[in-house]
Amino acid sequence: MQPNTDARIAQPLSRAVRVSMFVYGDVLHDSRVLREAGTLASAGFQVTVVARPSDTTSSIGRTTRRDGFDVLEVPIPGGWRRPWRIFGAPLRWLARLIDRVRPGHRVAETLTWLVIRRFGVDGWARAAGVAAPAPDIAHGHDLTGLAAAVDAGRRRPALVVYDSHEIALESGGYVLRPGWIRRRLANRERGWIDECTALVTVNEAILAELRTRYRLPATSIAVHNCPPRWDPPLQRDDRLRAAAGCPAEAPLAVYHGSFAPHRGLDELAAALLEPGLEAVHAVYLGFGRELAHLERLAAEPRFGGRLHVVAPVAPADLVPWLSGADVAVMPIQPNTLNHVLSTPNKLFEALAAGVPIVASDFPAMRSILLGNPAGPLGAVCDPADPAAIAAAIRDILGFEAAARADLRQRCLAAAHDRWNWETEGAKLVALYRGLAGVGA
Repeated sequence: MQPNTDARIAQPLSRAVRVSMFVYGDVLHDSRVLREAGTLASAGFQVTVVARPSDTTSSIGRTTRRDGFDVLEVPIPGGWRRPWRIFGAPLRWLARLIDRVRPGHRVAETLTWLVIRRFGVDGWARAAGVAAPAPDIAHGHDLTGLAAAVDAGRRRPALVVYDSHEIALESGGYVLRPGWIRRRLANRERGWIDECTALVTVNEAILAELRTRYRLPATSIAVHNCPPRWDPPLQRDDRLRAAAGCPAEAPLAVYHGSFAPHRGLDELAAALLEPGLEAVHAVYLGFGRELAHLERLAAEPRFGGRLHVVAPVAPADLVPWLSGADVAVMPIQPNTLNHVLSTPNKLFEALAAGVPIVASDFPAMRSILLGNPAGPLGAVCDPADPAAIAAAIRDILGFEAAARADLRQRCLAAAHDRWNWETEGAKLVALYRGLAGVGA
């Protein structure tokens, strides 16, 4: 993480304030958690990130130090696994039988989800709440981390902050669950929010939606997950192009981030076959469960070697690598409300790199890309229509050289002036100073 020199962040605290952040993940690739923890640590807070090991079956916990804060790995309690394998077998058999008789009910999947949620996720939350250093402020990332933060807050007691990375019940892990499970989880979320002193989320659109669903704390703010400001070198970074084996003269479009369903991965590939994009190469930069599918897709003769899959790079290298692209494409599909209201990390990362963007025509992204005071930062399109994606890419790549240079400079200026972590991180620090009543 880059050091933050904003004077509002650097001002020393008048007393020690302990913060425990809870995240049901390994945090290695969670830029939001790492940025927030590092920023609060640089502001003088004593921060511990309580996470789980990368290996969900590991029984080994450890503490490491990075960027001024501790990362405490708390294993998921595993005592339930063997009984579930043995005594849960009849239940699983019955659930699979019901699925055969009544297709589409997903009973077996729901049963497994419930068991993992009850004993794995909730079990970890209780263990994490116990293992965490006694905090003054307990910060829960996502609904799974909020459970641990509330537990820790009750033990001390401590102030509780909910960091809602999305509308939890509209995310991929929850939308497939039956209505009765979603209603029960909504009630749990509502009860936990009632115990929170503050709420942080990723943009104003999601904050507004959460206000319609719950009674939020008086202190509720949006902190966009932007990278720090970055200044491009005089010579353009060509590492992305080299890793893909893309010709120097070929226009290059990039999709970066998670290789997951509903991210427009197939739609981008199909767009490459539309008229006017015959010379364009596209790179998928990242990782995820769709990796094998993308590799097979890239090998298909119809793409003529113009589709490439590149392994993810270190977070510190991401923005420089992206700067070698001509356009960043993010055709996220409108399959969930979360997607429609999103301002994904990749949006701000592309702006930081000075790369024009083609994105789904969703309200929050449209506002940023087309509502920029100095002029547009890219184009929006129907993400389900490869022809529309292709038309938006073609429009940007069709600019004269001077106009393309102006557009890139406008993206970089927008990142420097507004969409950067220096600005967003200062909001978080101001919130925390207010909660702790120190250093004002």
